[in-house]
Amino acid sequence: MNDLPQQLASGLILGAMYGLIAIGYTMVYGIVQLINFAHGEIVMIGAFGGLTAWLMLPKGTSLMFALPLMLLMAVAVSVLVGIGAERFAYRPLRNAPRLAPLITAIGLSIMLQQLIWSFYPDAKKARSFPQFPGDSVGFLGANIQRGELFLLIAAPICMIALGFFVAKTRTGRAMQATSQDPDTAKLMGINTDRIIVTAFAIGAAFGGVAAIAYGLKYGQIDFKIGFILGLKAFTAAVLGGIGNIYGAMVGGIVLGLAESLATAYIENIPGMELFGGGAWKNVWAFVLLILVLLVRPQGLLGERIADRA
Repeated sequence: MNDLPQQLASGLILGAMYGLIAIGYTMVYGIVQLINFAHGEIVMIGAFGGLTAWLMLPKGTSLMFALPLMLLMAVAVSVLVGIGAERFAYRPLRNAPRLAPLITAIGLSIMLQQLIWSFYPDAKKARSFPQFPGDSVGFLGANIQRGELFLLIAAPICMIALGFFVAKTRTGRAMQATSQDPDTAKLMGINTDRIIVTAFAIGAAFGGVAAIAYGLKYGQIDFKIGFILGLKAFTAAVLGGIGNIYGAMVGGIVLGLAESLATAYIENIPGMELFGGGAWKNVWAFVLLILVLLVRPQGLLGERIADRA
């Protein structure tokens, strides 16, 4: 029980990162009913974009000064790849059977992974990511690394800003209309192609923010991080209610807490010694998903973008 505050903090931080990435799945699915399985690799490329910005700066540059530039580069690269994926991989298949874009997304994921592996210098091994100097910050009995504070600040700001954008702006209302009935939205003068591109761009931008948060949290990145991050974020999106902005973040936090607490405490339950520890954290995450979907198939919040308005 003495470790409970630390485990809760760790789960909240991990869940916030999953939630940021899950919003990318939610934005795209809510508009075009497409599960973009390449989204994890878009996050991975954003991380390498941020690392590139850091390596371009003079040695000895303060990370506090470099962070805005790294964030800008990560978001720009992620958005560029996300828009390119929509334009050249998904748009030609928009009216195809649903299996076609799904297979395309998997193929695009593998292609992006191999591009980084083949062409980024030394990408075949883990690359060190800059870290904030100094000790961790104590809060309510938990120790929080300085790099993790970035995630705790960025996640709620991004979620609230996106919720306001979708609910209050003209483009956000156009997104709601396109999500509800794209054909009627087009007849009403809405450029649905532009709306879909905007959804991809917003999701990719959030992925870029999450990429920087991942690097600051773990201190290294490699070309394989996108797969597991994308899988966990998709699980979070389904858990919270795929297509729901707030549900994505709620699902991410629930998933992060479940992983953290299961890793720490399952092995202490009599008869469950073999099912604890970090090796089983992914298993318990999917066990939680299955249990929630058995009771509530639409997810915890279970509403689409158009339904939240």
